[in-house]
Amino acid sequence: MAETLGSLCDKLTIVKLKQWHSEDSERLSSLAIQEKQLQFEINEFVEDAIAGEIPIEKLVFSANKVFKKDGNYVPEVNGNIGEVFSQLAEVNCKLWHEQEKVYEFEKVPIAEKDIVVKQLALLNLERNKCIDRIDRQFQTTISQLTNKENPKCT
Repeated sequence: MAETLGSLCDKLTIVKLKQWHSEDSERLSSLAIQEKQLQFEINEFVEDAIAGEIPIEKLVFSANKVFKKDGNYVPEVNGNIGEVFSQLAEVNCKLWHEQEKVYEFEKVPIAEKDIVVKQLALLNLERNKCIDRIDRQFQTTISQLTNKENPKCT
């Protein structure tokens, strides 16, 4: 996957989850470095996009997930970048806890195994929708900013 604002935001939420769930000082130190690197990358990406150093079409790298929509409800993702970033963080938190069940899948009651797998799939679809939405919103914002700075002659 190409790096986009959405994919960088996704990585940052995952690093924050790892920090939250870790008590190992060595791991926490490494994660703190990753967090700072991602913050720098996000800031640099935004600055480069504003400066026009990233082609507008490269601000989006849609997941284009192919799945059977019937019986697989995935909520719509709407809102501005901040709102969707918040939703992405929430989805990744839910994904974290579902994934924890898979690490000890043998302990999941047989009647619940299909539910866990389905929930993982649906949460991943929602996660991708959030990433795509952040990217599209950012692309729109940069396009509008570019159009304001370079008005067409009439």
